[in-house]
Amino acid sequence: MAIFKGAGVAIVTPFHEDGSVNYEKLTELLEEQIAGGTDSIIICGTTGEASTLSHEEHLDVIAHAVKVVNGRIPVIAGTGSNSTETAIYLSVEAEKAGADALLQVTPYYNKATQKGLIAHFTAVAQAVKIPIILYNVPSRTGCNILPETAVYLAKNVPNIVGIKEACGNIAQIAKLAQLADGCIDIYSGNDDEVVPIMALGGLGVISVLSNVAPKQTHDMAMKFLEGDIEGSRKLQLEALPLINALFCEVNPIPVKTAMNLLGKECGPLRGPLCPMEPQNEERLKKALTDYGFTLA
Repeated sequence: MAIFKGAGVAIVTPFHEDGSVNYEKLTELLEEQIAGGTDSIIICGTTGEASTLSHEEHLDVIAHAVKVVNGRIPVIAGTGSNSTETAIYLSVEAEKAGADALLQVTPYYNKATQKGLIAHFTAVAQAVKIPIILYNVPSRTGCNILPETAVYLAKNVPNIVGIKEACGNIAQIAKLAQLADGCIDIYSGNDDEVVPIMALGGLGVISVLSNVAPKQTHDMAMKFLEGDIEGSRKLQLEALPLINALFCEVNPIPVKTAMNLLGKECGPLRGPLCPMEPQNEERLKKALTDYGFTLA
């Protein structure tokens, strides 16, 4: 049984101007996502600036999301680390807080071997009972989960059940789908590849775009699952200019900027992330208005 099908939002973490977590705003954003049809909340992922949260903040944000969502849709907690010990600690605590599942990124900077990845993910999975989605994003971590490794983990570790694929290599993802033969749920980790990955058997997307367009992203994935391939493709292509603008600088700089441009008041970014270059912000504004949004 899949953790979710459709569109999960990799939700931003809103901050006050002093940099502290804005829990009232986070509540608003979670409610807006549920009202917009989002199928799952991914809390404290890359888009949520998890790498700049303290461990206490990280776990408080997860617990807050679980409390607000209150079982209406799954809450998937990002608890990965480049330290196996830290990943285990965060995962155990997130399970205690009531998270429905975990998102485990490849250990960044250390650049583990495939053998090391198997040992790392297995140790984390064995420390908890809830299901785990692996997160493959080599452009950020310098570490690629090969298809053979993902399939080995899915077949040998019962609660490793899915993978968020953001490797950007459709041929690699096709090989993964072929080798897996359904043993692991595949989610697109790139908003510009939702339809291509679903055409290979993917179940949906873990999305940045969903922060600003939850209904459209949900519809893009669900239309495909319901057999309306043309409708899904149309939504994918219509969203491409906005998706490209949302990734014209490193995520989550553009999406948090977009949220603020739309009046969502999500606050500043934490260093080392910084404000967008003026020309890129103008590009983002144009993409938002062309997509049909009214700027605040």
